[in-house]
Amino acid sequence: MHLLDNPVWQALNSADSRFNQGDAVAGYFPEEVSPFAALPNWSAPMQQVLYQRLPENRSWSAMVKEPIVFEAEWELKFSTTLHQMTCEQFIPYTNGELETQPLTTSHVPAMLALTALTKPGPFLQRTIEFGNYHGIFDGEELVAMTGERLHLNGYTEISAVCTHPDYEGKGYGALLVSLVTQQIISQGKIPFLHVKWDNQRAIKMYERLGFAHRSDIYFGVFKRR
Repeated sequence: MHLLDNPVWQALNSADSRFNQGDAVAGYFPEEVSPFAALPNWSAPMQQVLYQRLPENRSWSAMVKEPIVFEAEWELKFSTTLHQMTCEQFIPYTNGELETQPLTTSHVPAMLALTALTKPGPFLQRTIEFGNYHGIFDGEELVAMTGERLHLNGYTEISAVCTHPDYEGKGYGALLVSLVTQQIISQGKIPFLHVKWDNQRAIKMYERLGFAHRSDIYFGVFKRR
């Protein structure tokens, strides 16, 4: 199995292990960092193990290549197919008229407001701890951002790619993704990302930067009954 077929599990047991509140059998992130939980495989016995470990009254997310058949103990709230894309032939994008800025914890309220508006995926109070977030501002307003999420051996995920609707079509997303991609490559890692299968506008942007489809990935949101 390829590492990227089960990226959450691989991250929790390698470069992101500092976040793992589970163990070597079933892992999950702290509530304010990420909603992901993971298993080495999602068989019925392994789901039972996870059921015993996860805190109650929370929704969780799973992201793995093979679709999950959830046992009766779980309620599936949402599922979709993601395109997993990797960048092994990077095509940089530059725009001398735009200025990017590293984002720090002081920017978290603005980041939460932007992600609540644009809904790029889960972004929580401590998600910034994954690192390497950059944004574009119009005056004091954060209007676009991108950063990292999962870190695996040899791979780093680009995530939280979002632009305020009033600023779309200006190259903000392409510039930020290009910047973060270049930084990941400079560290000797391969950038990868996930995008909804029907988000053709984003897929075309990633393709222009040298990303290519690697695999379809199952994404599900679930909770204990």
